[in-house]
Amino acid sequence: MGRFLIFSFLILAAFVAGYYNGSKSGATEIEPTNSDANPVIEFPDLDEDRLLPIEINGIKIFRASSPSVVYITTITVGFDIFSLDFFEVPRGTGSGFIWDTNGHVITNYHVVSRSNKIRVTLWDGSSWEGQIVGLAPEKDIAVVKIKAPSNRLYPIKVGSSKDLQVGQMVYAIGNPFGLDYTLTTGVVSALGREIVSLAGVPIRDVIQTDAAINPGNSGGPLLDSSGRLIGINTAIESPTGAYAGVGYAIPVDTVKWVVPQLIKFGKIRRPELGVTILSDSVARRLGVESGAVVLRVLEGSPADKAGIIGMRRDRFGRLILGDIILQIGKSKIERSYDVQFALENFSPGDRVIVKVMRKGKIREIEVELE
Repeated sequence: MGRFLIFSFLILAAFVAGYYNGSKSGATEIEPTNSDANPVIEFPDLDEDRLLPIEINGIKIFRASSPSVVYITTITVGFDIFSLDFFEVPRGTGSGFIWDTNGHVITNYHVVSRSNKIRVTLWDGSSWEGQIVGLAPEKDIAVVKIKAPSNRLYPIKVGSSKDLQVGQMVYAIGNPFGLDYTLTTGVVSALGREIVSLAGVPIRDVIQTDAAINPGNSGGPLLDSSGRLIGINTAIESPTGAYAGVGYAIPVDTVKWVVPQLIKFGKIRRPELGVTILSDSVARRLGVESGAVVLRVLEGSPADKAGIIGMRRDRFGRLILGDIILQIGKSKIERSYDVQFALENFSPGDRVIVKVMRKGKIREIEVELE
């Protein structure tokens, strides 16, 4: 009996590994459900005489932007130990949007994380298997690529989030229930919000909106009154999981610098100081209320070359604080994760002034980032 169980387990492990590696090896096209679909969506005639200007604008935004929005289904693999058969189990759903005619689709990291297969359904009903190109869990952004013909891909119009105003109208398009596209409207209800990503890192400058956003809208676009992308719908604030009047979107200005890096490198690449930062909880126990405590400095790193020092012990084993980073460039450092945000403003090769506290005195150190 014991040998049979071991043998069965080995077979199971081999099948799972083979299936998983096959699913990761590349994006395989799923036969479109409607291969003869017309690449132009036909809508009924618009009787503008019976509608208000604000209604006409909303209808035109929905009609123009819907072809750019996709429906995403994530799938995990199960195994029946009695029949030794594999079976697919839908894990979750979400929305996304077309970024370019090369087949890059943008969605939330939490929509596609921990899935074996990703299926992307376009506006024409065709379904395509997607391959993850890049992930940024700290920003809750993911890039998936599909091998759909370019004539079926309608990239979304990209706007800006830097000049948003509280009170301006916004439109959220998604496929929250897997039935058809939906449009909800509202206003920007607050700016500069902060939410925590799955990576445990705060996402800053988040847009808050009262446009109805449900879990299936995650990864879909938030548009302004010109139909341009201003954010990715990513979360709701609700104790029940249903829409309760507050939704959040990652600002498009963040998306515009993250996505090209994910397409090129598969992850966000930031310039590095070459330091390890002490956790905030430990730093506070040591009496450091503000700033990022340098725990270690990597030998040969920019910080090492510039003379930044980390923590150490004296000959009696007592802990001695090194440098406490207070500012990088113009960015003030109050918590450990502020270092990461500050470095996002620079590129490798930039020279930056790092302000540190050392033995009770403030020093300014010039560092060339790598």
